[in-house]
Amino acid sequence: QVQLVEFGGGLVQAGGSLRLSCAASGRTFSSYAMGWFRQAPGKEREFVAGISRSGGSTYYADSVKGRFITSRDNAENRVYLQMSSLKPEDTGVYYCAADVDRVGLPSRVRYDYDYWGQGTQVTVSS
Repeated sequence: QVQLVEFGGGLVQAGGSLRLSCAASGRTFSSYAMGWFRQAPGKEREFVAGISRSGGSTYYADSVKGRFITSRDNAENRVYLQMSSLKPEDTGVYYCAADVDRVGLPSRVRYDYDYWGQGTQVTVSS
């Protein structure tokens, strides 16, 4: 079992920055890959970023590449999403998720992820 809790959402103006964090507990944190997803009202939940078990491999959606960076601290059982140059279209509920079976590159497929946090709202005003 893995429990995930996200922190750091809020309201920010376009062009601003936010840092999300996700605290994990339960299974050994370094044993599973992590992903970030988001869901805007009326839209499907979409992949944002993923990071491998060690943190050595990361993968981003084209829409956030160059603006968002994900990292992890396996000693602190945390994964982070640093978001810069935010746009109104980045608005949504952001979720962290754990993929306990993944070896190597993180998946962008939501159904590959086994555990999810409750989500944190990010609102970018224009």
